[in-house]
Order: sequence, then C-alpha cells, then structure tokens
Amino acid sequence: MSGMLALSGLTGCALKQPPLRIASHVWPGYEFMFLAREQHWLDTNSVQLVELPAATDSMHALAAGDVDGAALTLDETLRMCSNGVPLTVVLVFDVSVGADVLLAKPQITQLSDLAGKCIGVEHTALGALMLGKVLEAAKLRPEDIHPCAFLINQQEAAWRSGTLDAVITYEPTATRLEQLGARRLFDSRQIPNTIVDVLAVKPSALQRDPQAVKHLVASHFRGVAHYQRNTPDAVYRMTSRLRLPVEQVSSVFKGIQLPWLDHNYRLLSGNPPSLLEPARALVTTMLNAGLLSKPVTLDSLFTADFLPLPEAT
Repeated sequence: MSGMLALSGLTGCALKQPPLRIASHVWPGYEFMFLAREQHWLDTNSVQLVELPAATDSMHALAAGDVDGAALTLDETLRMCSNGVPLTVVLVFDVSVGADVLLAKPQITQLSDLAGKCIGVEHTALGALMLGKVLEAAKLRPEDIHPCAFLINQQEAAWRSGTLDAVITYEPTATRLEQLGARRLFDSRQIPNTIVDVLAVKPSALQRDPQAVKHLVASHFRGVAHYQRNTPDAVYRMTSRLRLPVEQVSSVFKGIQLPWLDHNYRLLSGNPPSLLEPARALVTTMLNAGLLSKPVTLDSLFTADFLPLPEAT
C-alpha cells in the first residue's frame, strides 16, 4: 500500500478545527479503522473514533449532534435519513454473507419451532429487518413469537441466564454464542445484498473537513491491506476489541465480503451507483414493514468523492 494512500487527507489538519467524530460499535467490518488507529496510521488529531456499545447508541449520538458520522448498516442509515438526520454514504465497509444470524437453543431444530418462543433482538432497523425475514422464512406472524429487546452488548449475558430461546445477533457475539451451544438456523446468506455496512457522514461535516473524511477512508483501506498481507499480525491486534481468542478471529471474517477500492467505486459511483437498486429495494421493504417514517430520497445518498484515487493503490 502506497504511503500516498495512507497519508491522503492530512493537508489542512493544522487549521485546528475540531476533529471529525465517528461513532462505531464492535463489528468485524469496522475493525480496520481501529487497526489503523492502533498502528498510528490514523491521525487522531484529525479523526476521533467514538466507541459505543451498540448501533442504537451510535444512532442516538448522531441524532443528538454528538458525532459527525457513524459506522452503520445501510438500513440504519436509511432510517436516520427518514427521521430527519441527513447522511451521505462515503464508504462501503462490507457486505454480510453469514455474519448476521438467528441462533436458537439446541432443541429448536427448525424455524417453525420458534412459535411461542422468546427471541432476543435489538430495537433497531437491522434487528426488525432480520426478524421480519426470519418470520417470513418460518411462515410465522409477528404475534406468533415473543420479541425480547436486548442490545448487542446485553445478548450474551441474557443467553447465559437462560432468558432467551433464540436471538438475532451478529459477529463476534455470534461466535461466542455458538461456542455455548447455540444452533444457527438462519443467516444473511439467505438474504443476499440486504445487509451492507457503510460509513455515513453528515453533509455538514463533509463540507467542513473533507480532508479528514478522505484520511479516515484511506486509513480503513490501509487497515484492510494490512489484514490481507499480514493476517496473523492483524488478527492478533483485533483480539482485544473482538473479545475472541486469536485463533478464532479469522473465522468471524468468513461471513463478510470486504469490497476493495475498485468495488467501492462501482458501488458508490456510476450512473447509477451499483448500490442504488439494492437501496431502493430496501426502502420498499422497510416502508412496507413500517420501519421508515417516510420515504427516503436516494439521489444524493452515495458519493465516491472521498475514496482514494484508484492509481494511489
């Protein structure tokens, strides 16, 4: 990886404007920002990563004006926009291909067995979306099950206490629960191109400090490059935040695709961007499920303007 990519966006940091504040919770696809921070590739005077327990907290921080952007799923981003918080997607971290799951007690062997059961789920757009897809696959109605609200950082304790019959969760919590005997009955492989993780930033922050945004995006790609070229070192550095033994860290990345720079350009640019059609389908699904307060205008949702230049790689 060229030093040009790693350092792009630093020009202008001496202007002493407040650092870009980006909220994030623990999810494998977001970890490359934190890897870059640990390796001092991310200038913390330019960008501050605000570590929060769950996506719900990131959304609250965005709504309250405490942060300039957040690492969210695309559906969560759409929900924020629908609720009056303007956001622009500047980076696609990953596409989930098995890392978002429904896990159940060992004695629950098929989705139809969820009838009458307590299912743990986050009170977020992603949680509601996954629950809807699970019920659709199980041919169950919402009133056939008992949803139990638990944030991602509460789910493991709830599972250990025996409170839950099943839970909608994601990595790395999913791996820890499977180690406790939870059975995988449904995951994001069954709903392709539905769960996409993005970096969503307020337009005001993009205008105020575009170089900081470019620097953060470039730092993410440098983290991904390090993971691909020196996986043992990268996974060792990720163990603390993921709370997994080093030998299990690589497994959590098997459930996500990591779009590289050229793929990001296809997703976010073009006429139209490749991500536009999945976003339209997601808006329709969420409107029909009552997950959006109003339709979302997608015309200016995506931009490739903050990606490093292709020749920089």
